[in-house]
Amino acid sequence: MEPLLSRRRQIWLTLLLGTVSATGPLAIDLYLPALPQMRTQFMTNASLMQLSITSCLVGLALGQLIAGPFSDQYGRKKPLIIGFLIFGLVSLAIAFIHSIWLLIGLRFIQGIAGATGQVLARAVARDLFSGKKLTRFYAMLNTVNGVFPIIAPIIGGFMIHYVDWEAIFVLLAFIGLAIALAVVWGLHETLPVNQRQAGGYKSAFLAMGGLVVQPAFWPLILATGLVYGALFSYISASTFVFQTGFGMPPQTFSLLYAFNGLGIVVGSNLPGQLAKRFSNRQQLTGLLLAAMAVSAVLLVSLLFPANLWLVIGLVLLLVILIGALLTLTVTVIMDRATTNAGGASAVIGLSQNACGGIASPLAGMSGSSYAAMATMLFACSAGAYGLIRFQGHHLDH
Repeated sequence: MEPLLSRRRQIWLTLLLGTVSATGPLAIDLYLPALPQMRTQFMTNASLMQLSITSCLVGLALGQLIAGPFSDQYGRKKPLIIGFLIFGLVSLAIAFIHSIWLLIGLRFIQGIAGATGQVLARAVARDLFSGKKLTRFYAMLNTVNGVFPIIAPIIGGFMIHYVDWEAIFVLLAFIGLAIALAVVWGLHETLPVNQRQAGGYKSAFLAMGGLVVQPAFWPLILATGLVYGALFSYISASTFVFQTGFGMPPQTFSLLYAFNGLGIVVGSNLPGQLAKRFSNRQQLTGLLLAAMAVSAVLLVSLLFPANLWLVIGLVLLLVILIGALLTLTVTVIMDRATTNAGGASAVIGLSQNACGGIASPLAGMSGSSYAAMATMLFACSAGAYGLIRFQGHHLDH
């Protein structure tokens, strides 16, 4: 059932869910500029400071497996409130600690709590929409979501010039608690009691696991993971490629990174516009073929003298295509999840985090050259295309 929502209500939901789904990544992007200052104050080394990022990422991955089935059993609103209350309180606690190991542990809990937003934003949208309406809503959602990775490091860098690192976590605490209140007052429960998963958490967890082995789902779940792997191949390698390989100043690279972030936002909106003329299958196959072609050109360019502007242009095209493909793959999976949208959303998150985590170090294997990045971009695009072709006509049903 798709309730009739006013334009004003849809805009509010888009802003709220976009912010909710971005809070986990925001917990990483916002404090990156403060890492050197924190390293000095905690009197530790760079590796342990990096471990505070890793522990948050692990928490984000595991938290989705908890929040998804939990929401299928108890509804969406209660887990969101609990998750963001914990997120806010843990963020506040981090501002008062002086132990690197306590920081690593609390960051893990912060990641688990932040994962609630990533999972349930997708699930709430699926409760309200399906088909082309779902595609268009996810496009709007990803537009809001995509803004945060662009502005978060800028805000963090600005703050660190005027205040100590603790203020960044106080801001995260405020964001978490404000979202909890916004959910209490501004979000109606979208999963009726009669549509919830029966049989307890174990049953909901097993139902989520059952999605992975279904022929209708697993190719799509792996395909969205590979698309995310392509995105992280670019993210992890770009700083070395452009700053070390091409000698780009940090300030210029920051502008380029932000511009490419806008490219992802633009790409996220494409499926909503194309849905009026093309089916999901047509869009997926066409966009994946385009991604393969562009990444192939990037690979071939390695045979010639390096051209900065060519690489910038090809990478921009690729991130636009990746933005569109992330919207599409998530939409197709969630549209098929009629009874356990929370579990489906959790499996999407797990696949994306796993593939992103594997692709990141592989994309950096060639150091300042873009050879490994280009190879991973092509491999991820080709792998996703093969999976979509394997899925075949089922996509249109």
